Amino acid sequence: MKNIINLIVADNEHNQRVDQFLTKKEKNLSRTRIKNLIINKNLKINRIIVKNPAKKISPGDNINLKIPKPKKASLKPYNYKLDIVYEDNDLIVINKAAGIAIHPGAGNYDNTLVNALINYDSKNLSNIGDELRPGIVHRIDKDTSGLVVIAKNNFIHEALSKQFNEHSINRTYQALVWGKLRPRNGKIETLITRSSKNRQLMEIGITKGKKAITNYKTLETFENPKCPLFSFVECKLETGRTHQIRVHMSYKGNNILGDRKYKKKFKKFKNIDKELEKLILNLDRQFLHAKTLGFRHPKSGKELEFSSNLPIDLNLILKKLKNTNK
Repeated sequence: MKNIINLIVADNEHNQRVDQFLTKKEKNLSRTRIKNLIINKNLKINRIIVKNPAKKISPGDNINLKIPKPKKASLKPYNYKLDIVYEDNDLIVINKAAGIAIHPGAGNYDNTLVNALINYDSKNLSNIGDELRPGIVHRIDKDTSGLVVIAKNNFIHEALSKQFNEHSINRTYQALVWGKLRPRNGKIETLITRSSKNRQLMEIGITKGKKAITNYKTLETFENPKCPLFSFVECKLETGRTHQIRVHMSYKGNNILGDRKYKKKFKKFKNIDKELEKLILNLDRQFLHAKTLGFRHPKSGKELEFSSNLPIDLNLILKKLKNTNK
């Protein structure tokens, strides 16, 4: 890939955002990558550094985008057994367990999926993103389980990122939520932005934020005197915002079981099946699982789709609810 991109804005290309202009011109670069390059001071318009991806361009503008060489990560390997669902020369699909973070961050730099990937095969991971995230194209939360795809090289990383940006990736999740969703099936479409009260949380935006769309379908409702009212739900993502399903379910008033960040206070259990109560109280994660992941292989063009069963801890709760509901 070129280290420097030089372009002149034509008369019919005026008044576009510079990131959109560059995305159209450079098919091998995702819009997210271009945005990050601009924010990190790699763009000059008429020899002046521009850090705003939304900057409007004019005819005759000289656009100069520098693509610096990726930094090498100095990450410790983590001896952790990866559950590999699929692997070829270009990518890996992993079934992630709950409890392990995707990449290093504050308070945890050594025991993450990235560190486990470094241990597994440090030489075959893309390196165009953040130096602490080699191979990482997308994320799921630490306490969410399920499928993630890892890029082994930069071409695959860019191509997969583009599919995520175009929302052509098939991602479905399964969740157990409190209460009954109304309507039972539907689409949630909102803005999601970072919480003004707690920077670790996200919230529904009224006028600011990124568009977030979740399609949901109630698979089963559990409603009887021996158990609290729960709904087992399938969520299909059209967008992939941080904590999207968790925020959207909370917005509907149907928080995900075990979600400590977006929880609401519930009444104490009464006359509940004791075994079920124990399973619920001992759950140390949110009942959210990335079940299906489908995408087009960037090299072969073949449509790939993978599916993952619910982990044992979640399946035990679901089975108990089904038995109690008979």
